[in-house]
Amino acid sequence: MDVRLLLENTLQGFGYELVDFEMTPGGGFRVFLDKPGGITVEDCVLVSNHLTRLFMVENVDYERLEVSSPGLDRPLKKEADFVRFAGQLAKIKTRMPIEQQKKFTGRLAGVEDGSVKLDVDGRIVVIPFANIDKARLEPEF
Repeated sequence: MDVRLLLENTLQGFGYELVDFEMTPGGGFRVFLDKPGGITVEDCVLVSNHLTRLFMVENVDYERLEVSSPGLDRPLKKEADFVRFAGQLAKIKTRMPIEQQKKFTGRLAGVEDGSVKLDVDGRIVVIPFANIDKARLEPEF
């Protein structure tokens, strides 16, 4: 069973976006969701109750379920994430070096031809999606 597909279809029906999910040591299952305007505690309770029933019906094995927002340092996973958060500060770690560097912090400057454009101190760095290991928003205060 494709748990990602199950979660995406279920959450989309409730108006939520699946940001990420993970299995933790000891059988824990974490689900990170988002929606325009942000996630409330009530959203987490609603989704947790629904997923508990859904996982029982679909025989998804887990010990503990955690449902939460992705936080201020939200991971960027899909191309749509990079488009949605254009102009915001982000940290990107690459698999292979670009200009002898693997870690970048800058403003998301758009998506083009399968790559993310990142404005790093006035210099545009083009990072192919296939080369992105991890990407997160960098909170600004």
